[in-house]
Amino acid sequence: MDKTDRFSRSSAGRAGGLRRAAGVASPTLVGVSDVTRPDGASGWQTSNPANSQLSNPRRRLAVHLALYTLARLGLVAVLTVVVVVVANLLSVEIRMIVAILIAVVVAMPLSLLLFTKLRSKVNADIAVVDEKRRKDKAQLRARLRGEDGSASA
Repeated sequence: MDKTDRFSRSSAGRAGGLRRAAGVASPTLVGVSDVTRPDGASGWQTSNPANSQLSNPRRRLAVHLALYTLARLGLVAVLTVVVVVVANLLSVEIRMIVAILIAVVVAMPLSLLLFTKLRSKVNADIAVVDEKRRKDKAQLRARLRGEDGSASA
């Protein structure tokens, strides 16, 4: 290919492949009519940022996962302090790494009992995001096969 050929995206040719018009080759995408995101969102800004903060499933998952992680780390910190205080009360010298390891081992099953609501929110958010990902993947595969994307799913 020489340097004079230029590729450009054209919305007129929806048949796919390369279209030559007046000596210019342009790739076209099958079934793509505009540059909006596949989920229908048009941009970064929303009408009401306070309500829309947790309306996005991925953002909601990130928030709930961050809260769950912080809660578990906080539990490890509290249990570490408890282990160190109990060791000092019993006049036993204990290294900090050992206290942290004991706290981690105790916090694992304890967090399953203490943070059930947070964990169930994270699990539900993962299911929503995963279902949306599967649906989008099926629509993309249908588009690539040349089928109508609205009929599949």
